[in-house]
Amino acid sequence: MSYSLATSQIGNQKGSFWLRKGSKIAPYIFVSPFFIIFGVFGLFPLIFSLYLSFHYWEPAAGLAAMEWVGFENYVFALEDEWFQKSVYNTVVLALKSGIPQHAVALPLAFFIHTSFSRMRNTIIGIYFVPFITSTVAISLIFSTLFSRDFGMVNQMLTTVGNFTVADVKIFSWLFPTENIDWARPAYTKDMIAFVVFWRFVGWNTVLYLSALQTIPRDIYEAATIDGANRYQQFWHITLPLLKPMAFFAVTLTIIGNLQMFEEPFIITGGTGGIDQAGKTAAMHMYITAFVESDFGTASAISWILFMLIACLTWANNKLLGGDNQ
Repeated sequence: MSYSLATSQIGNQKGSFWLRKGSKIAPYIFVSPFFIIFGVFGLFPLIFSLYLSFHYWEPAAGLAAMEWVGFENYVFALEDEWFQKSVYNTVVLALKSGIPQHAVALPLAFFIHTSFSRMRNTIIGIYFVPFITSTVAISLIFSTLFSRDFGMVNQMLTTVGNFTVADVKIFSWLFPTENIDWARPAYTKDMIAFVVFWRFVGWNTVLYLSALQTIPRDIYEAATIDGANRYQQFWHITLPLLKPMAFFAVTLTIIGNLQMFEEPFIITGGTGGIDQAGKTAAMHMYITAFVESDFGTASAISWILFMLIACLTWANNKLLGGDNQ
C-alpha cells in the first residue's frame, strides 16, 4: 500500500509539473504563427531591402551576382533628375490633396456632429463609401471621366463652358497632345489630387467625428450659456481638444501621400501622364525595380522615402503632438 501510494504521488507531481510547464508555453505556441508570418513576410524583406540598397544586383543572375557598392545607389538616386522630379510631384500632390482633406473633413465632422443625431451614421456612411471602394475601380472611373475624346468632363465643357467641340477634343488631362496650350502638366496633378481628396476626405471625417463624440457635451452647454456661438465653440473648444486626433490623422495623411502609387499609376496608365507630372516617387521606385531591373537603387529609393516620411512625421509631432506626450 505504501509503495503504490508513493508511486501515485510521484506520478501526480510529474503530471502537475508538465501541466504547469504546458500552461506557460501554450500562450507562446498560440501566438507563434503571427511572429513566424511577420518574420518571413515582414521583417526579412525589410532587412533584405536595407542590405540590398548597398549592392548592385541583377535578379536574373542570382544572389551570387550581388556586388557591394556602398552608398553609390543612394548617391545615384539623389542625383537622378527623374527621381528629384518624382519627389517634387509627390510633395505637390500631397499638398494639393492632403491640406484640402483636413480643411474640409474637420469642419464637416463638426457640422455633422452638431446638426444631426438620428441620421448621423447614414450620412457619415455615405462619405465613407469612397474609402472602402476599390482603388482600381475608382481610378478607372475617373480616368474614363477625364478621357480626352469621350470623357464626360470634356463633354460638359462643350455644354456649360465656353469651348467648341474642336477645343474639347484637344483638351487633354492625362496624356500629351499636339496642342501644348491645353495639355498642361498641372491638369494631371489637379486631377490626381482631386481623386485622392475625394477618396480620403470621408476617412478623415470619420476620424474627427469619432474624436468629437468623446468631448463632453457639458462643455458646449456651458459655452452656450456664456454666450459663445458655434464658431467660437469650434475655435476655442473643438480645435484644442481635437489636437491628438489631428496629429494622428495628419500623420496617416503624410505616410499615405508620400507612398502614393495606385491612383497615379492607374490613371496615367503607368506612364506618369503629361511631362511625367503624375509620376510619384513610389512609381519611380517601381519602374526602377521591375522595368529597369535595378533593385539596388530601388531599395535605396525606398529607404530615402522612409527617412523623408520619418522627418516629416517628426516635424508633425513637434507641431501637433508636442503637448500630448
